[in-house]
Amino acid sequence: MNSWLKGNALVVMAALSLVLLVVALLTGADWWLYVVAYLPVGLPVIRSAVEEVREGVVFNEYVLMSVASIGAFCIGEYPEAVGVMLFYCVGEYLQDRAVNRSRRSVKALLDLAPARVRVYIDNEWKERDPKEVAVGSRVMVAVGERVALDGVLLGEAATLDASVLTGESLPLELKRGDRVRAGMIAIGTAVQMLTTHAYEDSSLARILKLVEEAAERKAPAETFVRKFAKIYTPIVIALAVVIAVVPPLMVGWEQFDSYLYRALVFLVISCPCALVLSIPLGYFAGIGLSSRQGVLLKGGNYLDAVAQAEAVVFDKTGTLTTGEFGVKEITVLRGDEREAIGRMAAMESVSTHPLARAITAYAQAMGLHTAPLEGAVEQAGKGVYCGEWFVGRASAVGLPSEGEATEVVLTCAGEVVARVSFTDTVRPDAGRAVDGLHRLGIARVGIVSGDREEIVAHIAAELGADFYRGDCTPEDKMHAIRELKRKTVFIGDGINDAPVLAAADVGVAMGGIGSDAAVETADVVIQGLSPSSICSAIRVGRLTRRIVVTNIAFALATKAAFLVLGALGLLGLWWAVFADTGVALLCVANVVVAQSLFTGSKTITH
Repeated sequence: MNSWLKGNALVVMAALSLVLLVVALLTGADWWLYVVAYLPVGLPVIRSAVEEVREGVVFNEYVLMSVASIGAFCIGEYPEAVGVMLFYCVGEYLQDRAVNRSRRSVKALLDLAPARVRVYIDNEWKERDPKEVAVGSRVMVAVGERVALDGVLLGEAATLDASVLTGESLPLELKRGDRVRAGMIAIGTAVQMLTTHAYEDSSLARILKLVEEAAERKAPAETFVRKFAKIYTPIVIALAVVIAVVPPLMVGWEQFDSYLYRALVFLVISCPCALVLSIPLGYFAGIGLSSRQGVLLKGGNYLDAVAQAEAVVFDKTGTLTTGEFGVKEITVLRGDEREAIGRMAAMESVSTHPLARAITAYAQAMGLHTAPLEGAVEQAGKGVYCGEWFVGRASAVGLPSEGEATEVVLTCAGEVVARVSFTDTVRPDAGRAVDGLHRLGIARVGIVSGDREEIVAHIAAELGADFYRGDCTPEDKMHAIRELKRKTVFIGDGINDAPVLAAADVGVAMGGIGSDAAVETADVVIQGLSPSSICSAIRVGRLTRRIVVTNIAFALATKAAFLVLGALGLLGLWWAVFADTGVALLCVANVVVAQSLFTGSKTITH
């Protein structure tokens, strides 16, 4: 029903109509009092019907309800004419309440940014609208307050609640330079940060944009229902005309009122609002439920696709592992150990590569000088050169790597002086992700990575993956996805993963650490650092799919049974109202109850 009569106004009109209907029944009033009782609830529906027809939508529930109730007046069924419209409006009100409840739950998740933020300007703290704060501003967030903008931590350490973004209850322990995202809450101490993004580019703004866009991307079931309703409605109107006209032609027009009544009942029953309302609501609620668990789906179609996943493939570095390397072992083959380590650190100081940072951090822990060495030059993809010295991957100078670990060598005039092996820590959640996917019945769980084959094989064995590929370029990863010949979900975090994210049936980006390119390309974004969140997305997708299929089957079966009974004259208009509004309410209730049970359950079956 159009927005001009909803909420409290509709309740008042329905109450007035009910009082007048009761008075008319008790006093045995003439038809005119029933007309007065009809107007408060009937006029809004008739007006909605007229507006829909003007926009070219002739076959809709407002037209059906208007025709049915006016027809009931014409054949003298005054109480039923008022009652049909009265209970239809009450049902619409209850449906709107259920839909708005779902929308409010998503809006509450999104509408979190504070209206004001403290910014350091001219040697003092001043309050400003977050939309007016420039990138590079110094901002303070008091204890218990929510962060309004994205930035990096200025203090030595801070504890923040990131549950609204990640779905994880454990607070984050951040250190200087770590990323702070809009939506987090300061715990224990005030937080000072340097903003890195404008308000419209913040984490919360991005979530809002994704959820708004998600509502516009329809799942196959939603598209089917809309097409079905456009074909179904004219057919049932034609059948209603046949029910009203054909039998009187055969048995005599004195029976016309009886068959017209059957036709009106048939029309009311035929309203497809149970399908048109409950199915989009199911997908919208599924998107909201997934968002509250830290997984953003960019449309109901992806919720459907992830529910049907047959294979899940992970990138390794930064997705299943932390991407933060530490020195595992240093083997010095020539000269003094401290001198070799010091030289490597001094050369690597000119590089920002994670392996280079790991070497300099190791040297600093030993108390060695790590200032950049004069003449040191980095060559991308190879290493750092300084005269006859080189530090970088062994393969860059034609030397074989040894063992399973990532390795860097220090050479002088082509001879190896030292070898350094590194470890990339597996995320604590990675094993749970692979195990959870297996328990969900995913046929193939694998890892594809640009890292060395031996390293990827070791990680795959540790986590229990079904297959792996190492030494992969982005093109190799795409080929590996296509070779599966299954409905595949790919999860990655880097810029180089963007082509694979686009090629997979469902591309999932680790938004907590992922590149902007990966997040923009992906269909699904995991807000936290937990790859196992994909299991939650699959469970939500499967739950939503079950709800939608159940609602479709229940609505169609109930409609079919009631249509036959109505056409045979075995049901009155009161039952017709239940077959329309009542079935719609039951379908909506199925969505609300099922998702509430899902939210309240600690262990979710599949």
